[in-house]
Amino acid sequence: MAPVTAGAADGDRDRWDHRGEQDGRGDRSDRDEQDGRGERDGWRGWRAAAGAALYGPGGFYRRPEGPAGHFRTSVHASPLFAGAVARLLCRVDEALGRPAVLDFVDMAAGRGELVTGVLTALPADVAARVRAYAVELADRPAGLDHRIEWRADPPERVTGLLFANEWLDNVPVEVVEVDPAGVPRLVLVRADGTERLGEPVAGAEARWLARWWPLGGEEGLRAEIGLPRDRAWAAAAGTLARGLAVAVDYAHTAGARPPFGTLTGFREGRETSPVPDGSCDITAHVALDACAAACALPGARLLSQRDALRSLGLTGDRPPLARASTDPAGYVRALATASQAAELTAPGGFGDFGWLVQPVGIGDVLTG
Repeated sequence: MAPVTAGAADGDRDRWDHRGEQDGRGDRSDRDEQDGRGERDGWRGWRAAAGAALYGPGGFYRRPEGPAGHFRTSVHASPLFAGAVARLLCRVDEALGRPAVLDFVDMAAGRGELVTGVLTALPADVAARVRAYAVELADRPAGLDHRIEWRADPPERVTGLLFANEWLDNVPVEVVEVDPAGVPRLVLVRADGTERLGEPVAGAEARWLARWWPLGGEEGLRAEIGLPRDRAWAAAAGTLARGLAVAVDYAHTAGARPPFGTLTGFREGRETSPVPDGSCDITAHVALDACAAACALPGARLLSQRDALRSLGLTGDRPPLARASTDPAGYVRALATASQAAELTAPGGFGDFGWLVQPVGIGDVLTG
């Protein structure tokens, strides 16, 4: 099982809705006052509840064990993933004309596993020019490579690659459900996971729903309003002066939205009910097409992780069997590598992840 993760989000993430709304708390607090979702009676929208449960004091992602203590991402599955990201950074470097300083920004860095792996996999001449950033709300891990700058917000004027692996799925969002009269209403939740329906969806959230995830009139249909994720991605991509921004996540697009939403929880490697008490991860798949449109920049495209990694040299093809007799040790190593690559590109698993690729001032480096 490979549940989704990211390393940081709302709560503190609200400063730019990790980092998208430049303090998105304004509309939410106004709406809470209007519909009685304040904490006085324990009912809150899912966005506020998940933000506190994941990133507030004692929240799930503040724990010392980090995401790897509860689930595997592509980063944890194999060092081949970091190696592929390192090759992508090298392609960006070439497209930029090999600048004197090449930035690599690891969004929602967890405990720094990806940025560490990328630095290790880079050719020495490229690594010598890289300025590496880990963007994460948790404390800096002990013993992390001194070359990595640990910070709560991404740097501005990035020249290089900004990479967000399983970040946007953990930017908390509101959940809506169609009531018996066919009206989409905000879903309110208590800390024990009990839900009830609140006010009808209105304003910018209603407009987002109508454009990106229109619900029919059937009672019980649900959706997650991805507006905070759109704003977060636009803000992240907006830090690029030149280079490439990439978001990798479980995703869906218009025409294939899940009818009952995707909100779920994970604890110790197992899927569980989403309970916003800090005991589990709370996640929902990402409408990456909406995120792409929010950038207002040309050249964005969506592809699967399978296609992206294949373009970066990971195929999962088994080595020729004849090699087993001529080079047994090499054959075993190649077979192990192929097995790991196959997991990262497998249909029904990591291979189905969506990649949102947003170039800024460079061409498409994910071809071939």
